[in-house]
Amino acid sequence: MDIALVTGSAGLIGSETCRFFHDKGFLVVGVDNDMRQVFFGAEASTDWNRKILEAELPRYTHRPGDIRDLPAMEKIFAEFGADIKIVIHTAAQPSHDWAATDPITDFTVNANGTLVLLEMTRKHCPTASFIFTSTNKVYGDTPNFLPLEELPTRWEVSRAHPYFERGIDEDMSIDHTKHSVFGASKVAADVMVQEYGRYFGMNTVCFRGGCLTGPAHSGTQLHGFLNYLMRCAVTKRPYTVFGYKGKQVRDNIHSHDLVNMFWHFHVKPRPGEVYNAGGGRHSNCSMLEAISICEEISGNTMDWTYQETNRIGDHMWWVSDVNKFQTHYPAWEYQYDLMAIMTDIHKGCVAASCASS
Repeated sequence: MDIALVTGSAGLIGSETCRFFHDKGFLVVGVDNDMRQVFFGAEASTDWNRKILEAELPRYTHRPGDIRDLPAMEKIFAEFGADIKIVIHTAAQPSHDWAATDPITDFTVNANGTLVLLEMTRKHCPTASFIFTSTNKVYGDTPNFLPLEELPTRWEVSRAHPYFERGIDEDMSIDHTKHSVFGASKVAADVMVQEYGRYFGMNTVCFRGGCLTGPAHSGTQLHGFLNYLMRCAVTKRPYTVFGYKGKQVRDNIHSHDLVNMFWHFHVKPRPGEVYNAGGGRHSNCSMLEAISICEEISGNTMDWTYQETNRIGDHMWWVSDVNKFQTHYPAWEYQYDLMAIMTDIHKGCVAASCASS
């Protein structure tokens, strides 16, 4: 049976991937050691999601390995060998705030861990698709130097700029910019994934994500803002907005829509490719707009405060141009717009709140 090996399998994108490829008939091998709990505390643990996967997916098997551990990864890849047809690498240290507190752990997880997985794929299943969830943080703070205009609830790029219609494309430079420590570790992994595609001819791809979101996210203050924001709305806990007057813009893509991108690439791979992957003009909002939507859907007035200091390397405005991917894979299209995303997240947050009460 064809195998999909998924790292970070109990996380947001990982668990969506497991379900998607299980539905496609794959045997799914999940690799996850719940390190998100180490990064962000008990409320960020993904162990609850791992238990659901094991209970609901009959062809799911779990391996609690650390992607930095070469002998452990060697054992897993050797066990399944050439039956592995696709490797979806979603495991990461995902927060640029946390990265600055422990750069060594951040880099070894994001960069070294990715290298270990690439090498295991090359050794044991070299024809498999290797899909890497990169990030728009590889572009650093370059987007902040675009001609931005302040509107009542958001920053917006000038209508005269080429990015206004579709958003930021893959030609934006990743050089001469402040990335954050997290951004730098993801750049290293991103470039190595490209190199294994171009140098070794492997079917690798980098998806440079915008705001990846959905109901299965274990959102915290340091990562997963849209899920955490809705959780705060549902539970009436306080929320803090950092900098840019709360007008910073994020494009938001539902985990299902992103994983569907993975599938389309796997069916017809293009070695060494890079794609921006976010909600684009289809689905984006500012912090202020997101708060308003959370209040509308939850029926609660949010308790939020503002701190003037922005997060280092944070984007004032980010909207992904997904035209390159849509040109290569014209059958792919969005299934979720912003309100559908927020409604789905609210449903998940209510269920989680009821389960914990």
